[in-house]
Order: sequence, then C-alpha cells, then structure tokens
Amino acid sequence: MYGATVFAPRAMSKLIGNKKSKLVDQNFVKRIQLAVTEVNGCAICSYGHAKMALRQGMGNEEINSFLSEDGGGEFIKPEEAKAILFAQHFAESKGFPKKYAYDSIVKEYGKEKAQIILSASQMMIVGNMYGIPLSAFISRLKGQPYKDSSLVYEIGTLIAEILFLPIAIVHGFIRGLIGLPNERFDNGTD
Repeated sequence: MYGATVFAPRAMSKLIGNKKSKLVDQNFVKRIQLAVTEVNGCAICSYGHAKMALRQGMGNEEINSFLSEDGGGEFIKPEEAKAILFAQHFAESKGFPKKYAYDSIVKEYGKEKAQIILSASQMMIVGNMYGIPLSAFISRLKGQPYKDSSLVYEIGTLIAEILFLPIAIVHGFIRGLIGLPNERFDNGTD
C-alpha cells in the first residue's frame, strides 16, 4: 500500500495535466481505471468510476462490461486494447508490471501517452487499496460481511492508511524533487 501510494502525487499531476492538454481522451482514462478496478474488485471504486464514466457519456452496457468477469472485450476499442491489457496486467501484478509490458505501450502510444496510461493505473490501484477495506467495512456495517475479510483487517488497514498516507505522499514528492522515476517494473522475462 505504501509503495503504491508513493507514486500517487506525480501520477495525479500527470492526470491533471492530461485533463488540460487532452492528450489522452478522458473516456479512455476511465476505461483504463475501470479495467484496473475490475481486476481488483473494489466495490466503492467500481461505483464511483462507473458514475463518473456515465457523466462523461459512456453507456451502461460499456461500463457493465468492464466490471464483469470478461473485462469488457466487446467494448474495447482496437486502438485502446493494448493499454487496457496493460492496465489489467498492472493490477494483477499489484503495481509491479513487467518492464516489457510497459515498453510495449510506449511503443504503441508514445512516451507521453504511456505515462498517462501508467498514471491512470497507478492512481486506480491506490484507490483500490484504500477502497477495498472500506467497502468491506461498510458492507459489514450493513450486516453483509465479505466472506474472506475480517473486522481486524478492515479496521487495521483503514487505520494504517490514515497513518501512512501523509508519509507516503511526502515521500513521493521528495522522490520527484530528486528526480527518481515514478515507476517500478519487474525486469523478468517470464
């Protein structure tokens, strides 16, 4: 959780810059984020991002397909497929994707767009890491606890998040100031 949050300040900055420059379409960014959420299964994030996607004009069927088991295959635009697959790989690897996977999206979209795709994935995984225990806790309060969760995990994680979030954000800003990259990759080939 801490390791992922360290990348959040600059990822957020990239996404804010993208809203101004419109280098990557906002619906494309939402599809990337929905792909990450679909893999991680965060109820709060799914709800929130689906609501934003609806506001931006994505249809119900398209949003539901991204949140379903098959990951939205029929709604993925061919020109976005590699980015969506990267986002899913990013989520499956818990934010530590293979370097060759990132290199393939750099080759496909160029460095600037690839950084926005990575940033959208980074922000979503951080949101999921905070949203999953919160979703579980809220569900527990409604009398419907998650099967594989415990009250200790939910409360412990929520407290840890509150304590470590400011430290991780400061750490992320310092990393940016000294010029460290805003990414981490698994350099393995398998």
